[in-house]
Amino acid sequence: MRKLLCITAHPDDEAGAFGGALLLYHERGIQTFVVCLTAGTAARNRGTAQSADELAGLRRAEFAASCKFLGVTGGEVLDYPDSKLDRVDLIPAIGDLVLRIRRIRPQVILTFGPDGGLTGHIDHAMAGTFATLAFEWAGRPDRYPDQLQHGFTPYRVQKLYYHAADFHLPDRQPISQPTVTARLEIGAERFEKKHLAFQQHTTQKPLFERVRKNLVQRQEGTVEMYHLAATNTPRDAKAETDLFEDVVDD
Repeated sequence: MRKLLCITAHPDDEAGAFGGALLLYHERGIQTFVVCLTAGTAARNRGTAQSADELAGLRRAEFAASCKFLGVTGGEVLDYPDSKLDRVDLIPAIGDLVLRIRRIRPQVILTFGPDGGLTGHIDHAMAGTFATLAFEWAGRPDRYPDQLQHGFTPYRVQKLYYHAADFHLPDRQPISQPTVTARLEIGAERFEKKHLAFQQHTTQKPLFERVRKNLVQRQEGTVEMYHLAATNTPRDAKAETDLFEDVVDD
């Protein structure tokens, strides 16, 4: 069974950044998984929540609804602090992701690059940093050997992709984005579904039209762009239109 794992920072990242890929590969019969590091409790938009705990409950429910809409096989929100991932102890955080990689055993991982995605959010950058190190370490028996005593085995993911784009958001701090190596055609229908999945995050309603306008104006409506950051076997760079290109079934 082919599997894809998406590692994000906040509820709504799975739809806004990666929703097209999650939809496309679900429709192709590939199992898709999302691990979100925080419950998004530092968000400015808080819906009806009167406390951080209440907001966490709302955002976890919204995440579950979005994942269901996107056909995600399994979604999980961890308990790391929102807007403070740069202050998290690196080794345990990576270990949590290594454990999930060894459990899920995906061939492909999607995450953010060190730029922090289009918004340059530091949590996005740190989520990508944790995910990158987890990609590298999950296949090594000398990393988190205690996990191997509980029935898990080292597992090498075949491909790691960062979110990428061929434009900047003019109202954000400058970033240097990963080069686009893969253009994934998701089509107009999947774009609409991606946006509807984002709308499952009702606490973030003030962002709905802004997000849609940014995507449509920059013609990202039917294409998601990615950067192939690492592979488990050496290869030359090339342009891709399928994130599972050259993947070998386990």
